[in-house]
Amino acid sequence: MSADLRVPALKTLAESDMPRHHWRGDDEDGGIWLFETVEGDGEHWAVRQIEIGADRTVWRYWWGHLEDEHGFLTNQAVEIWTLTQISTEAFEAVWEAGRS
Repeated sequence: MSADLRVPALKTLAESDMPRHHWRGDDEDGGIWLFETVEGDGEHWAVRQIEIGADRTVWRYWWGHLEDEHGFLTNQAVEIWTLTQISTEAFEAVWEAGRS
């Protein structure tokens, strides 16, 4: 699906009052993936995503910044059984720190 078509649906999910869940995954190269998800139809959909490279470079994705030359906000349901749940506060701290 084209990024432009995803924006309204993602914005609606992100701005909804549906409960949020936060997750962490580590990759084999020393990187970290963080997700904020909203549950819909029994699946978890990412509304915000953070990738932290092994060199600690941070990339952030959400409906207002779906993709860049490095990567993109996942367009598939998040497979939460491979992730560790984290606190909202932990996710928000990294999200804010990555603004620079």
